[in-house]
Amino acid sequence: MFEYFPGNYVWNLGVVATLNSGGLIDEVDRACRPIRDLAAQGSDVGTKEFMASWAKVAEDLATQAADDEKAGHLRTAGQKYQRATNYLAQAERMQSAKSPDRKAFYQRLLDLQQKAFDLIDPDTTRVAIPFEGSLLPAYFKKAGPEKAPTIILWNGLDSTKEHMYASGFAHEMAARGINTLMVDCPGSGEALRFLGLTSRVETEDWAKACVDYLLTRDDVESTKIGLIGWSLGGYYAPRAAAFEKRLALCVAWGANHDWGAVQKRRLEREGENPVPHYWDHVLWVWGETDLDTFIKKAEAVNLDGVVEQITVPFLIAHGENDRQIPLPYAHRSYEQATGSPRRELRVFTKEEGGAEHIGLDHFAHVQTFIADWVDDVFQGAK
Repeated sequence: MFEYFPGNYVWNLGVVATLNSGGLIDEVDRACRPIRDLAAQGSDVGTKEFMASWAKVAEDLATQAADDEKAGHLRTAGQKYQRATNYLAQAERMQSAKSPDRKAFYQRLLDLQQKAFDLIDPDTTRVAIPFEGSLLPAYFKKAGPEKAPTIILWNGLDSTKEHMYASGFAHEMAARGINTLMVDCPGSGEALRFLGLTSRVETEDWAKACVDYLLTRDDVESTKIGLIGWSLGGYYAPRAAAFEKRLALCVAWGANHDWGAVQKRRLEREGENPVPHYWDHVLWVWGETDLDTFIKKAEAVNLDGVVEQITVPFLIAHGENDRQIPLPYAHRSYEQATGSPRRELRVFTKEEGGAEHIGLDHFAHVQTFIADWVDDVFQGAK
């Protein structure tokens, strides 16, 4: 994996994710160069400075975009708004859960994201999914004028629907004639920051809400709704597919088979963390205030006895050098998913790329494989 900040895995992951989600190397370099010395002090030190430096580049772009918009150069303006959103989303992800500025930064990137949609991607719209008296904020990427198969895309512990959109995966789906619903699950994005919805073991609860919503739309083929989850979504999605039987396929984009055990490993400082201020972040996501209580609760975030109940095509995509989620978990999910009529394990190697967590080191390679697999399944479905 490309390491702008030698030895700082967490910051490097953010840089690589940004570059593989439409960021430009010159702009990323201008955001990172002022904070290079801080990176050597560890991932938790300097996150405020990280935000300030990346936000400066983003706001410079937003200013340029506004000028372009006034001049009638709408495509150029939209592209700049999109990159500004990408940079703010990655920088906001690095902040402490206790940061008083976090909501304001997130609202700013939401506003910029909408500007990008309005100018260069009107086929992507903001939607709200009714959920237990509240809402799950989401984006819907429409593939075309006709009814189409649809993928529900779920994020993980620290990503948001803006990261999902910036990744370009929904565009790959649309090019194959497939809609995408990108959802801020409970514990992520707007659902957590503005609505106070925290994560839970029973992810089938919000899978039901997503499917119920899609069935109200006249542009969705009701028998061709699939679910993909990346990172912690590699637990969320298989768990949901085991119990929400209206789904037509499932993809674990990162095999988070026993996330509870991963937490115990992290207590022992084994493996890498995905974000700075890690324990503050997970307690925020799961709605807990006590680490011991959380660790006990996390034991249930486990797919033993669950993936056996998946009865639809099931893909597990994992990197052989994933430093967050051990590769044996991918084999465990595959071996136990005996009820799936079409189960597949795809391990991405260092030689080909995509070997890091959810393939962030070669995102396009992993994405297109998953997109083709989904398309093949839908094409074969009646």
